[in-house]
Amino acid sequence: MSASEVVETQPAPASQVVSLRTVEKTRSPWMDAWRRLRRNRAALIGFVVISLNVLAAIFAPQIAPHSYTDQNYTALNSAPSWIIDLFPKMKPLGAEGGYVRVNDDYILGTDNLGRDLLTRIIYGARVSLSVAFIGPLVSLLVGTMFGMIAGYVGGRVDNIMMRIVDIMYAFPTLLLVILMMVFFRSSLNQSDPGTLAFRLNEIDSRTGGMIFIFIGIGLTSWMDTARLARGQVLSVRQKEYIEAANSIGADTPSIIFRHVLPNILGPIVVAESLAIPRYISFEAFLSFIGLGVNPPTPSWGSLIAEGSNAIISYPNQAIFPALALFFVMFAFNFLGDGLRDALDPRSSKEV
Repeated sequence: MSASEVVETQPAPASQVVSLRTVEKTRSPWMDAWRRLRRNRAALIGFVVISLNVLAAIFAPQIAPHSYTDQNYTALNSAPSWIIDLFPKMKPLGAEGGYVRVNDDYILGTDNLGRDLLTRIIYGARVSLSVAFIGPLVSLLVGTMFGMIAGYVGGRVDNIMMRIVDIMYAFPTLLLVILMMVFFRSSLNQSDPGTLAFRLNEIDSRTGGMIFIFIGIGLTSWMDTARLARGQVLSVRQKEYIEAANSIGADTPSIIFRHVLPNILGPIVVAESLAIPRYISFEAFLSFIGLGVNPPTPSWGSLIAEGSNAIISYPNQAIFPALALFFVMFAFNFLGDGLRDALDPRSSKEV
């Protein structure tokens, strides 16, 4: 043995071995998407604008300074001083050629019936935001189910179901909604008491005419979602996890809802979020032409229609409802773009 002694070390007991490996918490794709969404300032601004409008719509009776049906006949077509300064063509009474009643009690002025314009804009948010949430909900429920069944089953079933979608596409969507609204309003008004049509008409009257708008938009909003869902199902139907589920004997509903749906939901949610402004514009257009909500229920579209009749003399009556519609539609566009970027699998890198 040499001078330098060889020291033999025995392996430590397994209980004393300390693993240097750190266990990282795995984040779900939805958590990663939420992290990316929070970094998108435009999407956050859109979310804040939408949230403020939702709160205003929910608490409209507490926020609005008046009732949307209250009329002040001494303040017909009145406007506060700051609006007259903003629009120089509006001449106050007492000035040369003046015709506008100056009333600072109403922040945005009144309409031709003496109703507070700010109050009616606040209540009008209820209609537009209801359409913004009901339309995509119906489209998701009907279109996603329809497209998933067609894409997964395939064959003749797929062919027949897609031909139904093609027939629906053959009609111009806006014209079809108008025809449906005319049909609902004219035929169901003459229904007999106790029938389903009579009950629908009664509910529609209580909600100010919103039920038929929901039905009309819901019946025409699901085709795009159905095609998108079918295409997504066709792309994942041959994936390994689907074949594994089939090999262990999983039934078709279980495969569709547990394996297919979670993997195709992202693109569908993005598409629906980007389609929300279209639903809002549908409702605004229907109200603009008189097929929307029933008077005196306010809607931004009906307010713009009423204000457009006097836009030269009283521009505030049309411009402020239009601005409310403009900001909400842009907010949904910003949020939809943010969701698209957040849910894009190609942008899954750490941010």
